[in-house]
Amino acid sequence: MDWLEAVVHTTTMGADIVSEVLMNAGAIGTAIEDRYDVTSSKKSDGMWDMIDEDVLKHMSEDVLVKAYFKSDASAPETLHLVEQKLGEIARMDMGFDMGSLELDTQGVREQDWAENWKKYYKPFRAGEHLVIKPSWEAYEPKEGDLVLELDPGMAFGTGTHETTFMCMEQLEKYITPGCRAIDVGCGSGILGLAAAKLGASDVLAIDLDELAVKVAAENTEKNGLSDIVRVAHGDLLEKRDEKADVIVANIIADVICYLCGPVKKHLLEGGTFICSGIIKEREDDVQHALAAAGYTVCNRLAKGEWVCLAAKLA
Repeated sequence: MDWLEAVVHTTTMGADIVSEVLMNAGAIGTAIEDRYDVTSSKKSDGMWDMIDEDVLKHMSEDVLVKAYFKSDASAPETLHLVEQKLGEIARMDMGFDMGSLELDTQGVREQDWAENWKKYYKPFRAGEHLVIKPSWEAYEPKEGDLVLELDPGMAFGTGTHETTFMCMEQLEKYITPGCRAIDVGCGSGILGLAAAKLGASDVLAIDLDELAVKVAAENTEKNGLSDIVRVAHGDLLEKRDEKADVIVANIIADVICYLCGPVKKHLLEGGTFICSGIIKEREDDVQHALAAAGYTVCNRLAKGEWVCLAAKLA
């Protein structure tokens, strides 16, 4: 099968939003090419060799979000819908620069599509113990390493974005052996899987997106964690009574502000609410929403333009 590659020019801040637009339009997978992610990762403690220097030389100055669609009769209509949605976003005040949102397309052969993912991904460390690796890369674990195997190219990311990276650092701090955890808006399932690797005995990974649920379930099985991680399609706030010691939500500021109050009934006494996906310009809004709901922020992490907060009920 041949594929249609759609490439949107955006910014570091806009990449996640553009990726969501493309996935919602039916993309088989997305990949984000961001020089900032690469250069900052090479400087960060605990991360190494995510990308070859030759690849870096050929990377665009723009942030590129690449998506892959089936090249069939529905492709023109799909691209038209993508262009419409990008136009709507361009007219909105997002509070930050989204870039040109220019859309380029080209045909890609099956073999080229399969290999394109691999040149950008190497094993990397998140926090002190967690290591994320793609299936095609060999890795010799060091003492204390907790290795998760996730392949990019299906849905969402494999943990290289700052928001996810900080969530994993927070999970290392707050997950204790035998605790219960909930991953709200689980995407690929990486945070729920990380919680399980860190010692949680029961994890609920839940998402409204059916593709995300499918991918999270596949990743759970691949990592041999199906006995700990339950993947569910739906809304945590509707007809669910699960409670947890740690709830993590890597979404966006508006959704986090909305969740602050309702999520309380799902937190066990002394539990921690970890929230990420917060651009610095919206941190005050989230801090106020947390305080209004009765939380006290106990830990704050910041990387680039993003903030991750861990909070407990006062």
